[in-house]
Formats: sequence, structure tokens, C-alpha cells
Amino acid sequence: MLRVNEIYFSYQDKLVIKNVSFSLTNGKNLALIGESGCGKSTLLKLIYGLYDLDEGQIFWNETEVLGPKFHLIPGMSFMKYLAQDFDLMPFITVAENVGKYLSNFFPEDKQARISELLEIVEMTEYANVKAKFLSGGQMQRVAIARVLALEPEVLLLDEPFSHIDNFRKNSLRRKLFGYLKEQKITCIVATHDSTDVLAFADEVAIIKDGEIMESGIPKFIYDNPKNRYIASLFGDVNEIEIDGELKFVYPHQLKVSINSDIKVEVVNSYFRGSHYLIEAKFDNRILFFENDELLENGEVVCLKIK
Repeated sequence: MLRVNEIYFSYQDKLVIKNVSFSLTNGKNLALIGESGCGKSTLLKLIYGLYDLDEGQIFWNETEVLGPKFHLIPGMSFMKYLAQDFDLMPFITVAENVGKYLSNFFPEDKQARISELLEIVEMTEYANVKAKFLSGGQMQRVAIARVLALEPEVLLLDEPFSHIDNFRKNSLRRKLFGYLKEQKITCIVATHDSTDVLAFADEVAIIKDGEIMESGIPKFIYDNPKNRYIASLFGDVNEIEIDGELKFVYPHQLKVSINSDIKVEVVNSYFRGSHYLIEAKFDNRILFFENDELLENGEVVCLKIK
């Protein structure tokens, strides 16, 4: 189990991580989500041991995670951390980068392991290409394969799909998180993409200004957002007063009705493939809802909550 106990951390007198505590059992996937600059990346670096804590402790099972004051080479050996800069060696091949830390004692086993990892990240055809010739998204996929090479007990991923094309991202996510589950590798992902959270995370922690605002099962938090900040991390959200109580309603939770108290005027329609996202005016503010068909600008319709 990973245990983070009341940790604090400051950059030059500025407190950036404040009283953060959580625990994560073996093989589980935790997503850290929040706006840019909220402390997600810093928290990952603290868990890996790249920085020294101001206060608190971090444990993996019975081993305490300690920073540069205690280790000549920072970072815990049983963890792997994938930063946003990839850190590949540009003048060696993709296969050599992935196998950099694998033993040469059994060359056939090493090659088989490299091939397995390149298949997971869909980079098999680039095995013999030097890293300097890759695109940013391809480098990111190679970096993912490299941190998996030695099968860490804990994997820390900082925006692992940020440079990868959308058409390939979904397939890669399914393969990567499926592999981590099979191998029972504990994973923490810092992300801004709600798909990483809702489809693959066992737990989610919402971070704002260096503190955990809310944590729990992703579906429950999505269905019951406590405030607009939390709801907005999962996409567009509307604030609607119902029976004197302010509710946070996602566009897909509204549908056109014959009659209701929510009467809106269409401003714009955005085609989303399976539906249209409709922007409309309601009580001098903007509201979003989904509809199967295009609605004309200026059209007035009634909405109800599903």
C-alpha cells in the first residue's frame, strides 16, 4: 500500500502542497486532476522522492520514501516516474531506448521484452529508428514503454498522453491501463483529461491550490459534484437553480421538452458527430445542452433535466 500522510512542501517560501493525505492499495489506479498549476506534478515528484518534504511522510508498504537529503541519486528504485520532457537519448534507436535498463545477460529475453513493450505502445515499426527522428507523440509512447521495462511496483505518470493524437490515444490508454491491471502495478496519473479519470481510474483526487478538495470513486464524484470547479473538470457544466437549490448540470443531462420552466434561446450549434452541442441564452447567461438535431440560431425551446 502507498500511504501519503499529511505532507507539506514549499518552493522558496511558497507553500504549494498543503496537508495532503491519501492511501492507495496495490494494483489500483489513482487519477490526480485539477487546473494547471494546482500541484499535480509536484505531488508526483514528492511521491517519487525527487524533493524533500517540509512535513509529513510517504510510505510504500513499510519503506519510507525519502528525498535528495537521504539519497545521492533521488528517486525510489521500486518506482518509475514519467515526466513531461520524456528524457530519451536522441542518438540511439527506439528499441535501444526501451531496453536501456534491461540486463544484457539474456539477450533473447531482453529482445522479447522490448518487442512486448513496443507492441503495447504501438511503436513496433519504429524499433530501429533513432529517437531524434520521432514526433513528440511518438517520443511520449517510447517513454511510456521505457518506464514499464523493469515492471515497477509503482508507476507515476505526468500527463502521459498529452502529445499523442486523439485517434491513437484511446487505443493506447486501453492497452496501457489493461497491462497495468494485469501486472498489478499501482499507478498514479496526473492528468487534465477526464477520459483518463472516468474510464480507467479506480479513484480520483481533485486538487486545487495544492490541496485535495475531494476524493473518491470517479462515477460518484462526477454524478455529485460539490461545486462548479469539480464539475468543470469533467467538461462543460451549467448552474441551474431548482427548487431554490443551485444544481450543476452537464449538457447531456438536459433535453428538449414540450413545456418546462427552462426556456432558452439558441445562440449556436456545434456538431459533435453523434449529436450537436447547443449554446443558448437563459436568464441573461449562457447554458449548454445536447440535441440530436441542429437547432437554428434564435429558435426558442424548452428544456428539462433527464
